[in-house]
Amino acid sequence: MRRIYFIITLLASMGMFITSCTGKGKQIVTKELSGGWEFRQAGTEKWFPAEVPGCVHTDLLNNKQIEDPFYRMNEKDLQWIDKKDWEYRVVFTPDGSLLKKKHKEIVFRGLDTYADVYLNDSLILKAENMFREWKADISGLLKKGSNEIRIYFHSPIKIGLEKLEKNGYPLPAANDYSEIGGMGDKRVSIFIRKAPYHFGWDWGPRFVTSGIWRPVELQGWDEARMEDLFIRQDHITREQAEITALVTVYSETDMPAMLSISDNDLKQVLGTREVQLKKGHNTFDIPVKISNPRLWWSHGLGEQKLYTFRGSLLTGNTLLDSRLVKTGLRDIKLIRKKDPDGQGESFYFQLNGVPVFMKGANYIPNDAFLPRVTPEKYEDVVKRAADANMNMLRVWGGGIYENDEFYDLCDKYGILLWHDFMFACSMYPGDNEFLENVRNEAIQNMVRLRNHPSIALWCGNNEIETAWRNWGWQNLYNEEQKKEIWKAYDTLFHKLLPSVVNEYAPGMAYWWSSPTQGLNITDYNRPNRELYSGDVHMWSVWHGKQPFSLYEKYIGRFMSEYGFQSFPEMKTIESFTLPEDRDITTEVLNWHQRSAPGNMLIKTYLDMYYKPALNFEHFLYLNHVLQAEGVSLAMEAHRRAMPWCMGSLYWQINDCWQAPSWSSTDYFGRWKALHYYARRAFSPLLISPEVKNDSLYVYMVSDSLTDQHGVLRISLYHFDGKLLLKREKEVNVPGNTSTIVWTEPMQTFTERGSLHDVFLYAEFITGKSKETERYFYFDAPKNLNLAIPEIKHSVQKKGKVYEITLTTDKPARDVYLNSASCDGWYDDNYFDMLPGREYKITFYPKNDCSRLDDLRVVSLAGSYVTQGK
Repeated sequence: MRRIYFIITLLASMGMFITSCTGKGKQIVTKELSGGWEFRQAGTEKWFPAEVPGCVHTDLLNNKQIEDPFYRMNEKDLQWIDKKDWEYRVVFTPDGSLLKKKHKEIVFRGLDTYADVYLNDSLILKAENMFREWKADISGLLKKGSNEIRIYFHSPIKIGLEKLEKNGYPLPAANDYSEIGGMGDKRVSIFIRKAPYHFGWDWGPRFVTSGIWRPVELQGWDEARMEDLFIRQDHITREQAEITALVTVYSETDMPAMLSISDNDLKQVLGTREVQLKKGHNTFDIPVKISNPRLWWSHGLGEQKLYTFRGSLLTGNTLLDSRLVKTGLRDIKLIRKKDPDGQGESFYFQLNGVPVFMKGANYIPNDAFLPRVTPEKYEDVVKRAADANMNMLRVWGGGIYENDEFYDLCDKYGILLWHDFMFACSMYPGDNEFLENVRNEAIQNMVRLRNHPSIALWCGNNEIETAWRNWGWQNLYNEEQKKEIWKAYDTLFHKLLPSVVNEYAPGMAYWWSSPTQGLNITDYNRPNRELYSGDVHMWSVWHGKQPFSLYEKYIGRFMSEYGFQSFPEMKTIESFTLPEDRDITTEVLNWHQRSAPGNMLIKTYLDMYYKPALNFEHFLYLNHVLQAEGVSLAMEAHRRAMPWCMGSLYWQINDCWQAPSWSSTDYFGRWKALHYYARRAFSPLLISPEVKNDSLYVYMVSDSLTDQHGVLRISLYHFDGKLLLKREKEVNVPGNTSTIVWTEPMQTFTERGSLHDVFLYAEFITGKSKETERYFYFDAPKNLNLAIPEIKHSVQKKGKVYEITLTTDKPARDVYLNSASCDGWYDDNYFDMLPGREYKITFYPKNDCSRLDDLRVVSLAGSYVTQGK
């Protein structure tokens, strides 16, 4: 034990890990091949410089062979790219340390999608899945001096058409925009294991790209290497963590070895095991117990403690390999328990023994061209979620299994993940070749991601079960075809994927489809049956054209999708349009609108709730407020309904290009009104009034695990600023609950004035501190007699940030701050103001912003054609 402890301590102090080789030849050598790449269209002569990681569209753009794909309607003219084959190559010279190794391997972290890979003109592998990692043994091919890797990418469209023809009949793919691709109704995305959204979606473009989208590495080693370290969490409590380190080793020969697991931060050995390696793959377990562990909690409930475990492989006194795993110790469960009346079933996540209401959003890929997503962009979007008081994101099934940085950041910020497998809105083939490809895809990604404490659930797919039952797809097929299609579905989502989760991430929850009420549901004709169990996608608002008020009535056990569209802000629209394009009826803005109801549906809802806008820029402002008001109504209704409802994930947090969509932050990360509203609606302590049965009910919803005692003060104001009524009472807010703390007959308010002329202001105070506040209005904004406020502001630079001080002479609603020259975010925006108070807002610029003298201040009353009174 002393010998092992000495070796582990020494290596940890030297910072030695598997990323590079310096010195003695017993260590792993790794070299990334990122420079010197070239590409060309197959069959042409001229080669151009290429970026790796990258893709053919961005390489063409960087070489000025195409215009910006996102600008205006350039997308239309670039659909030829996916019909062509493309070649990439690089010439490199391996260093001597790599050539000396007995075993040499090339690893492609991601090839998109159909690729033949040659080393020195010898075919070493054929790739067929964007989501898989590809390896080849090159020990006999790598030579001293110059070597060439050449990759031939086949057109995914050509191969997809071959597979479609072979299948004998088409399969439904609701968001494969084949018409934009010039393919008529030939939808091939379902046959290709590639990011589904590349084929188009109702918020994104169609760019079916190809390329080396993740890094390429050369690796070399001698006797053995550690291939994986899995920290399986067997039983986690506050008193003790019982874990098992599962170590996978590949050995070139039979030989004895020593395995060790240690706490890398404390330099403390936790367990060792002497083993006898066999040639090939070996897996060994080392049980470990940790007393009084510091648990990992989701955002808002506690710290995100991450332990760093080091697994080491030694023979004699020589370290052959080591691997670091950073993970949090937590116990996460999906609780599905029958209701006492037998009519339904709970659906909630329990973290470290605590039922947690999930507050968050759905997440899509950050760009249509994935290699453009930098670590900084990942940090920005995950931090945006935490800044809006979220504790969960849903990684949606039409995108990708994300880069490691994304999961590391979710671990760091305490953002739990509902994670779909990459299947969405389509039926899929069930042949053995397809299923084996998917099985390998699932295993690889399960092994890669299973140590992340942020992953709470794996889900089979997005919307496929509900589509098969409710979207009319079955009418397209005869009985034999229907049975064949459903058999493929059943095999993939009810058998193959859950078996992979159970085998490679034991204890992790698996859910078959989103939404679904679960297996063995028979009462399909029961009214609103979907509200009693499982999760719900609520699209009666928007697609069903129903009013926002339906959000308060239609509440299930876990609301995993709902939303409403808005355009991005003016600066973002300017980035892809000309001035003549900037109207919702123009060809360009209709081109970027991919949802079937279109831009005019936004206008229809605006007319329902708001007065006409002063101009296009004010239309954008009103659209943002409309989206925020509507979607936040749902958020609050869901939170009020706890514990019946235990999750609220709106669609969606981000964008992959500049377009109208359901996002709360746009392609450039700019916060829309919805993100600020989400921050308030997802506040750890929420005041949420509701009018029903001629009474006002004031709920207080708390995420805290302890009770809070204070004073709730409610004031009724006239829109001219006059205080009409003030009442207060002491209330106790129980922890982790939704509670009605105040009930008042509506007559109390109506006898003091028309509900079109008054509003409520509520605040909760503990000691001398205001914990939370809320403004509440009794009618649609267009029916309110708002006065135009005179808002004064001053700006003071404090270090790298700006402090903005504002006052108003009359109540002001949805006060919006914006600078045309400075990008960044405000610690509050789209907020309400009362006269006689001073409001301080901090602006955090993204760019070098020396002055903020073009700050615009807009309020709701000042945005109408007929401005207020």
